[in-house]
Amino acid sequence: MSTEFLPGRFFLPGPTEVHRDVLAAQTRPMIGHRGKAIQDLMATIASGLGPVFQTSRPVVVSASSATGLMEAAIRNGVGSGKVLAMVNGAFSRRFAEIAHMCAKDVVLWEVPAGEVHAVAALADRLERDRFEAVIVTQSETSTGALQDLEGIASILSQYPDTLLLVDSVTGIGGIEIFPDAWGVDFILTGSQKALALPPGLAFGVASEAMMERARSIPDRGWYFDLERLVRNLGSNQTPATPAVSLLYALEVQLERIHAEGMTTRWKRHLSMRERTVAWAMEMSEAGHEVSLLTAPGERSPTVTCLQVPNPPEVVSRARDKGWVVGAGYGELKESTIRIGHMGDHTVEGLEGLLDVLSSVIP
Repeated sequence: MSTEFLPGRFFLPGPTEVHRDVLAAQTRPMIGHRGKAIQDLMATIASGLGPVFQTSRPVVVSASSATGLMEAAIRNGVGSGKVLAMVNGAFSRRFAEIAHMCAKDVVLWEVPAGEVHAVAALADRLERDRFEAVIVTQSETSTGALQDLEGIASILSQYPDTLLLVDSVTGIGGIEIFPDAWGVDFILTGSQKALALPPGLAFGVASEAMMERARSIPDRGWYFDLERLVRNLGSNQTPATPAVSLLYALEVQLERIHAEGMTTRWKRHLSMRERTVAWAMEMSEAGHEVSLLTAPGERSPTVTCLQVPNPPEVVSRARDKGWVVGAGYGELKESTIRIGHMGDHTVEGLEGLLDVLSSVIP
């Protein structure tokens, strides 16, 4: 094994590090995807996913990236009406682009990268205009900005004909969230972020209002048809061939997540965020040109975006020492680095990374 990938040193904001037992689970023998074995596996997975998503509704498992379920959100949740796209970074912009490429009428609401949308301003927009759906990225992976999803959902609860569609790719598994209680209509994530799984799976939960909307849209496609996906879950099946090896990994990781407990997991992610913020402030006070892109109260527990001198050089020098962090993304590529403190990482492991960064940042 190359020293740059020693366990505990891989802090990309996705894919994140995967535990060796989870990786090993993928080597189990194949099974048929229309027999009892796959039904038993899917049943076990279904019972394990509910608590992770804090939902009593079926959790869709898709053999795709999370981007696939972004498209599912649009194709199933938007008919001929307008979509309000809350954009504050590269991945929320992707969500808007998907809606546009699906021929939907998209109204962009942009704020600068690193900022979040004011909940009061959302209330004002919904009073002045009518939308079939609002799309939002809870934790913007390109900036580390955390939207007030509970507040946004509270505003949307006053507009029952407007669905709330949420990208929680760097949220679920690392950020406290209650989609059923808050009234989120569709929320999705990917396997390779805070759930600490290999890439290749996506997960989503749809409200009954979302399912009703989907049934009313005749051209919602086949692969990402939520009605078809949920119906198959009723018999512990999938409409198309599942990614069996990844399902094995998922089964093992769900056991590990439940052994830790969701409350403990959420607190661990908060602790990693707070340690990273404190370190950045310490570096700044010591005279280093290190600053946080996001404001207090708007920082994701799973990813932190830092403005540093010569980011590509910092990433390269950290890699030379055997540690991996993320380069800046999109418009922030040349001005920031990103630390993915999510999944199975710990504060203790994070300290090792921060020590290395302290030595490579001018």
